[in-house]
Amino acid sequence: MARVLVYAETRDGELRPVASETVTAGGDLAEQLGGSMDVFLLGPPGMAQRAADLGRYGADRIFVAEDQSFSSYAAEAAVRFCEDLVGREAYDAVVFPASAQGKDLAPRTAARLDRGLATEVVSVGVDDGRPVATRPMFAGKAIATVAFSELPALISVRPNVFRPKERPADGSVEVVEIASEPTAQRVTGIETGDREALDVSEANIVISGGRGMKDPENWSVLEDLVEALGDDATLGASRAVVDAGWRPHSEQVGQTGKVVSPSLYFAVGISGAIQHLAGMRTAKTIVAINRDAEAPIFSVADYGLVGDLFEVVPALAAEIRRVRAGG
Repeated sequence: MARVLVYAETRDGELRPVASETVTAGGDLAEQLGGSMDVFLLGPPGMAQRAADLGRYGADRIFVAEDQSFSSYAAEAAVRFCEDLVGREAYDAVVFPASAQGKDLAPRTAARLDRGLATEVVSVGVDDGRPVATRPMFAGKAIATVAFSELPALISVRPNVFRPKERPADGSVEVVEIASEPTAQRVTGIETGDREALDVSEANIVISGGRGMKDPENWSVLEDLVEALGDDATLGASRAVVDAGWRPHSEQVGQTGKVVSPSLYFAVGISGAIQHLAGMRTAKTIVAINRDAEAPIFSVADYGLVGDLFEVVPALAAEIRRVRAGG
């Protein structure tokens, strides 16, 4: 019987939102292969109790490595864990999130297993009984279907593409011991920004600003729109803005920043250079606000508004608040 293995991302002893998306993608693939799905994750003591929830999304077996040192992402332990499981079971595919963690873990695992890796995958399928993956190429101008000459196929799936889908399974949890090994790599601390906000790659709504914002002090206009839209929204930025020092790199959307696929994407004062489009063109709905009617961003937008953003955005935020209040 075909088997799929999935890495479920954790942080500070909690499952990350992207974990249910990745397990959903693995479940889709396992269903098409007519097989089962296992999940593995690492976390501090007590992680096994939280991990059991992944059975809701189709996990048949859940392997958990618990240790206080796994409160933070432990790359070498995670690679070793995956390698041990693959050596023990005949998996057809291993699925990772294309998150910051996944972009570190997936290629490490591919190198260790000597297998090919398809990244930023937006759909999975089966051809002649073997896994295949679909991913954008050339800044989103082409879509490639990737086959694998050797199994297991290694796949990293783009966040916000596979919406969590419940398909209850056994979800039996097994706590696994990972032998500690001397390593030069260890996490000594984690620094976070002052603003508590969703990561731009995980948010359901992203409001990005470009040079049309004119000055970093004007970002309060976008922050007000984020507040009006609620907890599912966060800020993004173009490369030009980040290079100018107006916004942190963690907010950069584009080919050299983060790739996002939110349900709703606002491009405010962004011309739409190809490098930026590569990071957001798979958003479900794109809204462009720009005073230049010839801006390239309008070629990919579902809705476009030509006008002064300093008039349009505050009016939009006020109307959103009125509608949400039932006015």
